[in-house]
Amino acid sequence: MVVRIMNVEKKKKLLKITKSISFLAPSGLGVLAFFIIPFLVIVYYSIIDNPIQTNFVGVKNYVQLAHNQAFLQALGNTFRFSVIAVPLAVILPLLLAMLLDCRIPGKSIFRTIYISPLVVPVASVVLVWQVMFDKNGALNSIIKGMGADPVNWMDSVYNQFIVLSLFLWKNLGYNMILFMAGLGDIPMELIEVAKLENASSWQIFWKIKIRYLSSTVFFVMIISLINSFKIFREVYLLTGGYPYGNIYYLQHFMNNQFEKLDYSKISTAAVIMSIFMVIIIGLLFIVEDKFGKEVEE
Repeated sequence: MVVRIMNVEKKKKLLKITKSISFLAPSGLGVLAFFIIPFLVIVYYSIIDNPIQTNFVGVKNYVQLAHNQAFLQALGNTFRFSVIAVPLAVILPLLLAMLLDCRIPGKSIFRTIYISPLVVPVASVVLVWQVMFDKNGALNSIIKGMGADPVNWMDSVYNQFIVLSLFLWKNLGYNMILFMAGLGDIPMELIEVAKLENASSWQIFWKIKIRYLSSTVFFVMIISLINSFKIFREVYLLTGGYPYGNIYYLQHFMNNQFEKLDYSKISTAAVIMSIFMVIIIGLLFIVEDKFGKEVEE
């Protein structure tokens, strides 16, 4: 009797596992076919001379890329942009969410204003920036009217700030909504108790709200990091495939190599970018795990 019961339990467990695998199989096959296998192909291309002869060259492509000035410039520009853009894309929407979480008039109007960039096509956004910052654009018309010489904004030291403003305008609204959702999940009882114990607004913000928002901050940082690498499309629409030096990013380099069908350089650059992304996201996971444990305690 006991053996029969154990067999029935094993069959139920096996059936449960089979059902789980059957539900996960379509997604697993999709990830395998469209992400894992292509990435392995890219890694393979990065250690051969070309896809036709397929001679193994080891790390030769990586060494050559490390001495490629265009790649180093693109890598440096991408790194600098991400270092500036990602923190701003986290801090500014967090402050906006905190502001809208207070009792201020017209909150729904402000929400609509900040969300509106999400529904605007990228080409339309870029067109607005072109009208504003073109050599013969609106801003230079104002400067001429004031008697000063016009500025070629996209070929100046200000071009990075122009791209940064475009990036922030496009992403602040979405990040703000995520933070507002996170603030709504914070138990009000904790805040009320902290107020009764005469905790300051800064203590409530840092000891309670930031602790409970740690997972949201982590998610926003990852999304902002990914979006900072995708700024290529906006810059490409603004200036083409060969922009001015300060705004020549990693995806510009890979796009230009793709036009030349130089698969080795593209693949090597993609692997290097992936390694950097994995390291950064891994560090973020460690920090988020630390904050998450403090919240649980």
